[in-house]
Amino acid sequence: MAVQAFNEDTWAKLRKTGPKPAAYLFTTTYCSACPAVFQEVRDAAGKSKSNNERKNKSRVRPELIVVMMDAEGPNALRHVAHFRRMTQLFSFDGYEPAIRSTIDQACRNITPYVVLVDRHGGIQTGIGSPTPQSLKRWLE
Repeated sequence: MAVQAFNEDTWAKLRKTGPKPAAYLFTTTYCSACPAVFQEVRDAAGKSKSNNERKNKSRVRPELIVVMMDAEGPNALRHVAHFRRMTQLFSFDGYEPAIRSTIDQACRNITPYVVLVDRHGGIQTGIGSPTPQSLKRWLE
């Protein structure tokens, strides 16, 4: 899997033209809770597809995107083995506080920071595990 650069312009581009639905997990190499949160989101996305595909064959499986905030380029690959089935990998490329501020002014390097983008482009953000209600709204 290729590591894509995530700089100060990336989030605005992803919000306009990125995949929908998608889950973005902003993580660090030292985040001990991030793999479990990623698995919760991944499991919810997998269940959604199997439950909804009978009703609506046009539903798409959400993209599961990991953004490594403290390891650049190929170094990020060494820290993502536990994010099985991620569909894209980004790593911060530039001044970390400036990049974080383009995502959310409240994003203060507390991980896991999760952004859920629904199929209409609406977003939900939070630190830690998304609530079951958030996951349901994301996948509707």
